[in-house]
Amino acid sequence: MTASRRRFLALAAAFAGVPATARAHVWRGRALGAEVSLTLRGPRSLVAPAMAETHRLLAEIEALFSLYDPDSALSRLNHEGQMAAPDPRFLTLMHAADRAHALTGGLFDPTVQPLWRARAEGGDTGEAMARIGWHRVGFDARRIVLGRGQALTFNGIAQGYATDIVTESLAARGARDMLVNIGEHRAVGGPWRLGLDDPAQGSLGTRTLHDGAIATSSPGAMRVGAGPHILHPTARPLWSSVSVEAPTATLADSLSTALTLVPRERIAAIKDRAGLGRVTLVDTDGDLTTV
Repeated sequence: MTASRRRFLALAAAFAGVPATARAHVWRGRALGAEVSLTLRGPRSLVAPAMAETHRLLAEIEALFSLYDPDSALSRLNHEGQMAAPDPRFLTLMHAADRAHALTGGLFDPTVQPLWRARAEGGDTGEAMARIGWHRVGFDARRIVLGRGQALTFNGIAQGYATDIVTESLAARGARDMLVNIGEHRAVGGPWRLGLDDPAQGSLGTRTLHDGAIATSSPGAMRVGAGPHILHPTARPLWSSVSVEAPTATLADSLSTALTLVPRERIAAIKDRAGLGRVTLVDTDGDLTTV
């Protein structure tokens, strides 16, 4: 994971409608190659355990999904081509990726990792594209098996999943008013006001989040080789920025990635099938459309 892998709209949290007496406790760090933060409103007795739990969970998430750690579960899977008895959280993310793949007609595809590497390293992109295909990946509770020469990247979904893991764990421990930012944002309570800032177009307004998630993608925020970093063997990015509001950050993350490749006339249907809230589209001229 890289810090600039898919940043589209910089989401800067600010308080909206918060009583002046409310106390906000903020923790900042790094995970999955990005700056992360936890903002928690509540009694001090809740804060220290919540911060410690966040620290622990992020270490476990890195050990599962980091592409930079050669000993992570994902790195080992890519190297060996299979994984026996996957961690339940790894299997949950596989199922979430499978759902995003189905919802988008295959536009969300974690098997693009060989193409990403070929673009980044000046390798044979034709050979890399021949390895792409989520349908060639087999998985169940006993084993994950990749097709020949395949490798996975969860760059378009793992940060959202990490956000959900932390949010749900802290909510189970009693947190009722917090904003978790692990590359994507999820709120419990609120309201929380987030500023939308497209890297090419500048400030585009705000979004208010209450008991939900928002994730964003911008193909042009980072380049891989000669092209944008959001890759697919046949589709090309159509939007400067896409923001998705959804019940979970996992769903918002995966679909914000894929919807950068989807024409306007198909987005409403995907939104309805997925049960999304609002989708914000910014075209290359800076025009903003809300679905």
